[in-house]
Amino acid sequence: MFSVTKGLIRNLSLFQVRLPPLVAAVMAPSSVVRVYSTATSPSPSEVSVKKVGTHNGSFHCDEALGCFMIRLVDKFSGADIVRSRDPKILAELDAVLDVGGVYDPEHDRYDHHQKGFEEVFGHGFNTKLSSAGLVYKHFGKEIIAKELNVDQDHPDVLRLFLAVYKSFMEAIDAVDNGINRYDTDQPPRYVNNTHLSARVGRLNLDWIDPDQSQEKENEAFQRAMALAGKEFLESVQFHARSWLPARSIVMQCLEERFKTDPSGEIMILNKFCPWKLHLFELEQEMKIEPLIKYVIYQDERGKQWRVQAVAVAPDRFENRKPLPEKWRGLRDEELSKAAEIPGCVFVHMSGFIGGNQSYDGALCMARTALTL
Repeated sequence: MFSVTKGLIRNLSLFQVRLPPLVAAVMAPSSVVRVYSTATSPSPSEVSVKKVGTHNGSFHCDEALGCFMIRLVDKFSGADIVRSRDPKILAELDAVLDVGGVYDPEHDRYDHHQKGFEEVFGHGFNTKLSSAGLVYKHFGKEIIAKELNVDQDHPDVLRLFLAVYKSFMEAIDAVDNGINRYDTDQPPRYVNNTHLSARVGRLNLDWIDPDQSQEKENEAFQRAMALAGKEFLESVQFHARSWLPARSIVMQCLEERFKTDPSGEIMILNKFCPWKLHLFELEQEMKIEPLIKYVIYQDERGKQWRVQAVAVAPDRFENRKPLPEKWRGLRDEELSKAAEIPGCVFVHMSGFIGGNQSYDGALCMARTALTL
């Protein structure tokens, strides 16, 4: 038995940081994981303990993560994990993941291997779910709400619920179901065995290990739960602490864009944060028209101001409107003379970004660029 985030919490306690709700829950006495494979009847003192089943033998990321996540919810807090393929044993358990051939959330059965199973997450996502995706679909909002310390119907819960699925969970589902990232028959240019599913897979017993006992296998599964669960919690906490506040900043700046310039095509980032992905998503959500062409923000390190052209898409290098070609590659006085704007510092050769010594100068660069 072990605590899945012991090292993480030890480091946090050195700085006397208040533990996030989910981390605190994992550190509670009920979070100590018991993993076993048995057909014996429980003792009277164990009857009240919930039992979650999954298969024994080789394990994958989806059931390891699913078992971790389901223990975060009130209904299965502190549950034992029973690893077996015996239908009689599985039938007696409170929940079953990734085995049994049944998807029935009313009875907490979450398998995805049976013929005809095509369940997806919804909300515009079409990747077939694994057992982890099924657990997240049905319990993810409760997990998110606990981290935010709000009710499940709070609008931020749905935002994080979708964001964590997009950035973390969907890949677990896709890998487990053998879904390629790209629609192509071409072989990959390189092998990637560094993703979470691969790292969990490597925790399985090595065939050369002399001890292939069930106890040893269950210990390995505990480590798999710890690894997958730790990275899941990190994703949830990143989105709660960093992603969501940044989104709020970008939304406010978009709402104030016409105060910056009558065109509505220049946005001032009043507090620097990761803004690019939020901008693209919020432009669609808020039905922004016309689209933002330039974002202005302060470079705190150099105490200068930047004007950055917005790309045509998050994963593209082309910009909606690059800075003028006649400015590109110039610096300082030469650039100020060519642009007829004082205080210019530089414009990149590709025209995707430039700088000025003052806010007014950066704004003037963006306004002038719109007209050229």
